Amino acid sequence: MEDATESTHGCGNMSDSEEDRCSDNDFGPSKLGTKEYWEDAYKKELETFKDIGDVGEIWFGEESMSRVLRWMDKAKIPENAAILDIGTGNGAFLVELARHGYRNLTGIDYSPASVELARSVLLAEDLEDVTVMEMDFLNCQGELKGFDVCIDKGTFDAISLNPDNTEAGKKLYVQSLKDALKNKGFFAITSCNWTKEQLLHRFKEGFDFVQELPTPNFQFGGRTGNSVTALIFKRVY
Repeated sequence: MEDATESTHGCGNMSDSEEDRCSDNDFGPSKLGTKEYWEDAYKKELETFKDIGDVGEIWFGEESMSRVLRWMDKAKIPENAAILDIGTGNGAFLVELARHGYRNLTGIDYSPASVELARSVLLAEDLEDVTVMEMDFLNCQGELKGFDVCIDKGTFDAISLNPDNTEAGKKLYVQSLKDALKNKGFFAITSCNWTKEQLLHRFKEGFDFVQELPTPNFQFGGRTGNSVTALIFKRVY
């Protein structure tokens, strides 16, 4: 999911009280939470890629990928680590991971157009050994297992904006993540809808917090906040 042109939460990530910081109900539903929106968006990006070779938007920009890659370097994630890109979109992060030397890569997305686009982008980069599958992470029914690292850059945000069964979707996400990761496997999440405190609360069961990655901050009204939150968790049984 690679188009960050709209956010009903404003990507501000500032709140006043502990109750606000842990609340999961401080923004409303959006079309960005629907499969129809993303399928339409990726159909257009696929046509553009076929016409002029433009891969489309990068969710949160290229720095969001570099930030995670720098952490992977410092954490000494081995090149043969099994890595899952959740909601791969146009596959841009898979390309960067492969360029960085990682060779056991899998990307999933529930949009058929996204999967076709990602495969086309990878093929154009001569990266034929990367696996891309059409799959809904919330309904993968245990098919995803044994990953050393799972990466999410905007997918949990989109799930949180779904107009239907939002709370159930967030719970399914956490369970699917638990199933996909090995014990002591890492989860890297980048979000513009959720604060650090909210994400810590959401992933408190089955995960240990490892660290927060530095992201740009801003000041408004005497308060400091971040437009993006990037956290690393470790799966614990």
